[in-house]
Amino acid sequence: MRLMQIERLLHSQGFGSRKECRALIRAGHVSVAGVPCEDPSADFDPGSSDGSAGLEFSVGGESWRYRAKACLMLHKPAGYECSHKPTFHPSVFTLLPQQMLLRGVQCVGRLDQDTTGLLLLSDDGQFIHQWSSGKKRTPKVYEVTLKHPVDESFTARLLAGVELHDEPAPIAAAACVLTSPTQLQLTICEGKYHQVKRMIGAAGNRVEALQRSRIGGSSLDPALEPGQWRWLETGDLQALADFV
Repeated sequence: MRLMQIERLLHSQGFGSRKECRALIRAGHVSVAGVPCEDPSADFDPGSSDGSAGLEFSVGGESWRYRAKACLMLHKPAGYECSHKPTFHPSVFTLLPQQMLLRGVQCVGRLDQDTTGLLLLSDDGQFIHQWSSGKKRTPKVYEVTLKHPVDESFTARLLAGVELHDEPAPIAAAACVLTSPTQLQLTICEGKYHQVKRMIGAAGNRVEALQRSRIGGSSLDPALEPGQWRWLETGDLQALADFV
């Protein structure tokens, strides 16, 4: 059993400095497993040493569970930048609770401001590297809306490979399925800058709308509305791990 002082536990979960967490506890704002706790030095078993949920606690009446690492799924809406210091649009981090910012969560890769869909975030450096490194060749699936209608010959060009500026060799889609004359599902593994838009342009068309629907074995939760987020649970993490 690994015990942790409640003051330190709150601090690790992004509820402020040790001093601020101590004040929250002494003011009676914290309960653990439904029982009020006003002793900052009280020890508890956090119950989780991985990304899964552990000890249940509440702060100011809001329920939380201890997580050693923060791994999140966000349904990114259009008009947000994947940056802590955005240039022209709001930051995706404004869509998250303050606790996540204090924990230092980062985007696992980036989506353009006008691209929507699945975005992973974490405060775990190893997790971020694992799923953002182009060398891992993790498949990423995009739902693409095209400006001009196409037929199967267009998907054939993408599967055969198209030439992109500054790339030494043609880049081919890992998979490509035409779902309507102006929509296709495109799978890529490289994660190069603006890759989908550049590939579509090189094949002779233009992207009108773009949504990422899957990374590895993790799909965008259909219950998440644009701008909503949730934790990655054990099943989600296992689905990702299947692609290691």
